[in-house]
Amino acid sequence: MGRRFRGESQHKVDSKGRVSIPASFRRVLEASDPNCAPGGNPELVIVYGDQRRQYLECYTMEAIEEVDAKIAALPRGSKGRKILERMFNGQSLPTNVDETGRLVLPAKLRQKIGLDGEAFFIASGDTFQIWKPETYEEVEMAEAEKMLEELPEDFDPLEFLDGAGGA
Repeated sequence: MGRRFRGESQHKVDSKGRVSIPASFRRVLEASDPNCAPGGNPELVIVYGDQRRQYLECYTMEAIEEVDAKIAALPRGSKGRKILERMFNGQSLPTNVDETGRLVLPAKLRQKIGLDGEAFFIASGDTFQIWKPETYEEVEMAEAEKMLEELPEDFDPLEFLDGAGGA
């Protein structure tokens, strides 16, 4: 397993769709791209999915290769494989980080998630997500609060680790 993305931040998006990637995220992208020379321009894949997806999910080259291998292991012609191939192959954009540490987000992707002046980045392990800040607040934060409300007040989230092979 490669390095993991951690943290969250907000960055300006210029009129050409250029947005700076958090420096720590760039280091993970570099380390997870076997073809990237140190200090180079790492490649990544932005999965935008269908109309239900309200964010862009950015995969390192290692992470997308893992997903591709899992898709390839599914039976050819199966419903699951077709859906996943459409999302990860058709509804995605291979790109790279430019020399100044920025991503260029095409108008189609910015329009899809309503991105204009600001972009919110949040880590998600071996991927990171780009959201319109207001949408993140409305959708994701509300979902997180709802999940927490369903748990007892004294619940310790670290207990979830016990079910994942933790101590």
